[in-house]
Amino acid sequence: LPSGIIGVLFEDQIDRIFFRPSVVAAALIIYGVIMIWIENRHKRPGITKFSQVSYKTALLIGLFQCLALVPGTSRSGSTIIGATLLGTSRYIAAEFSFFLAIPTMLGASLLKLLKAGFAFTGFEWFIMLLGSLVAFIVSVIVIKFFMSYIKKHDFKAFGVYRIVLGIIVFIYFAIAG
Repeated sequence: LPSGIIGVLFEDQIDRIFFRPSVVAAALIIYGVIMIWIENRHKRPGITKFSQVSYKTALLIGLFQCLALVPGTSRSGSTIIGATLLGTSRYIAAEFSFFLAIPTMLGASLLKLLKAGFAFTGFEWFIMLLGSLVAFIVSVIVIKFFMSYIKKHDFKAFGVYRIVLGIIVFIYFAIAG
């Protein structure tokens, strides 16, 4: 709910202020550093079961999701970081983040459809539905792999990936002008 409300109310301002290559690159690097920092803390999680996530914790994780309104900030990354900082295990943080994606993605998609005016041809509707189905299937496969991966590994590799990608984005746009 928090990201939906803020996104709807301030979408134009957020795009105008933050939609720049330098912001995207900086966000990639900053969140990569945060992911590595969190992993290096070695703090034992207090929340190790999904049923232990309180409404207050869920709302706070939702507030962390608002950070993803800044381009270059991963929605799942911001919620996983928030959940981990709030005391959840890596696995619960990732699981909650994926559940949180469902209403977020549906709401964002509906908003885009409303802005487009639903004025699509039959073929365009078919392509959108087919694309959505394929994206859903691929997402389920990737989520299963990711959840299996984080049972055995930490998020440092994702942090390093984000830092390297952020540097590449900075260099590319510095050269491209």
